[in-house]
Amino acid sequence: MEKLRGLLEKLQAGDVTVDDVLKELKNLPYENLEFARIDNHRSLRRGVPEVIYCQGKTTTQVVEITRHMLKSGNNVMGTRADLKTFHEVQLIAPDAKYYEPARIFAVQQEEVLKNEGIIAVVTAGTSDIPVAEEAAVTAELFGNPVEKLYDVGVAGIHRLLMNMKVIQSARVIIVVAGMEGALASVVGGLVDKPVVAVPTSIGYGANFHGLSALLAMLNSCAGGVSVVNIDNGFGAAYVAHQINRLGEKSE
Repeated sequence: MEKLRGLLEKLQAGDVTVDDVLKELKNLPYENLEFARIDNHRSLRRGVPEVIYCQGKTTTQVVEITRHMLKSGNNVMGTRADLKTFHEVQLIAPDAKYYEPARIFAVQQEEVLKNEGIIAVVTAGTSDIPVAEEAAVTAELFGNPVEKLYDVGVAGIHRLLMNMKVIQSARVIIVVAGMEGALASVVGGLVDKPVVAVPTSIGYGANFHGLSALLAMLNSCAGGVSVVNIDNGFGAAYVAHQINRLGEKSE
């Protein structure tokens, strides 16, 4: 967005020609790498650039996608990235940072618009933290202040009740839980804020790799609870960011 604005300002000032602008804009809709079509237009449409989902891609593919995305001037972010992939990305982007628990790498090339509303990330157990960290890091990279409250599941509900100040101060709450996924309903029944529930694949056999938590959250009797896919911390953070941004615009 800022790169396009700067380009148009240069055209208005006479510092570049129309042909120069057309050359820059020719790859705006998308750039075809054969194995990937990079959506350079997404930040204009949605306010957030395209994010690389690294799982299932080769290291070479991730590096090449990153290389071309860097040319747009946008911030670049990759989810589900291992350390090997990050080290290869570092070779072309020395300023890249790796958030190990979240398995995210990021290259910041421009400042993001900061939201004032807090996003709280709450987990039922310690085993849910990797998914919660994916949500927390994503939310922070998108420009949101984040408060974390981990290991406050229903097996010891007093741990949640003794820390209500954290979730009551938030504009949006992300609840991450495996097992039976009950924490989302509990939190949803205690607050007047939107709750984004993330079922995780943590649990014994009848958890069915997160299916039981997913169905429990979808059947929550607490109003205002929305649900994303199993282990999808990124998706939860994206929704929470959009809600938070709407709150900024209404104030």
